Amino acid sequence: MTTTLEAAFAEAAKLPSEEQEAFARWMLAELAAERHWTQLFQESADALTTLADEALAEYRAKRTRPLNPDDL
Repeated sequence: MTTTLEAAFAEAAKLPSEEQEAFARWMLAELAAERHWTQLFQESADALTTLADEALAEYRAKRTRPLNPDDL
């Protein structure tokens, strides 16, 4: 465990029990969400590569135009 994480847990340990529980639930939810997003990005890598290749081909074929935020 890193010293920063140890320090964070030491500070959390000073909180009342209810706040410690809330912090722990939040931390576990954040870690689960991070794992979920990592998995989704890994699973979509091929699709994202295909989309990027298509976008580059359209750009090289001069079938694109600059994005104007005012047109959105």
